[in-house]
Amino acid sequence: MATRCQFLFAACAIVSGFTQLLAAPQKSVPPSASRPASLAATSSAPAPNAARILLLPRRMVSGERATLAVLDVSGRLTPGAAVTFSNGDHLKTDATGRALFVAPLNPGVLWSSIDGRPGRVSTMILTPVEASASSLEISAAPRIASLTDRFEILGKGFCGDADANQVDIAGHGALVLASSPIALTVLPPMELEPGPATVAVSCAKKDAPAFSTTFVELELKADSSPLKRGEHRTLTVSAHGTAEKISLEARNLAPDVAELVGGNPARRLSSGGEEENIAQFEVVGKKDGTFLISIRLVPTMTRPERTS
Repeated sequence: MATRCQFLFAACAIVSGFTQLLAAPQKSVPPSASRPASLAATSSAPAPNAARILLLPRRMVSGERATLAVLDVSGRLTPGAAVTFSNGDHLKTDATGRALFVAPLNPGVLWSSIDGRPGRVSTMILTPVEASASSLEISAAPRIASLTDRFEILGKGFCGDADANQVDIAGHGALVLASSPIALTVLPPMELEPGPATVAVSCAKKDAPAFSTTFVELELKADSSPLKRGEHRTLTVSAHGTAEKISLEARNLAPDVAELVGGNPARRLSSGGEEENIAQFEVVGKKDGTFLISIRLVPTMTRPERTS
């Protein structure tokens, strides 16, 4: 069965940023992607200790509002997750799995991490002068993006409060996960189909010129049974929605069980083509067991062209 998210190979795999078990496909995204205000915590919300992924705007503005988000391994927004910044600040995500805060006054690199988890995420703090704009401007966006993975939009004049931004893709409301006046992290709407789509961004009664991005659906074809020691297995990813060659990246999340041929991470360029646009990865069993490989589209950021 085709999957429309990151393939999670629990003997399976993942594609993009939001995870889906092949054995029981379902989107691991908030219940209402078009209405962020409805993301209140429920009995099925992840526990704070499930936090794994920190989404921070790539750039922020000194002294201005910004929004971050924390996800679990399945890509679900995680309430109550504790985050610590390198300047000593601390915060916790609210019931929506996000947190609104004010960026530090000192420009430069700021690091942040989820409490109790390895790894750090960096962001650049710019001065208000560097980020000033009289209108809403978009300087960079992906030319090709995944249907089910988050993507970034860079520019000026956005709202630091994620819910104050409106991002419409092909007429459907998208979810803004993280934001600052100069960067947005967006999850495409569930109703979106593969192919080119018009993206419109607005904030505080300001509208940016609409632009086009091609959204692709990634389909994994592979044997999901446990791997045997010494066994070679091929993972084939098909891209639907574009005939262009696209870059895909695989990461081995269980290196004790399997080796990912080509290194970790490994990148492949798809074949391109109207009939079949595929890329293949190979794993080799190091011991009997369940392997875990994540595969995602690597977006190329460009200055978007206005739609007519």
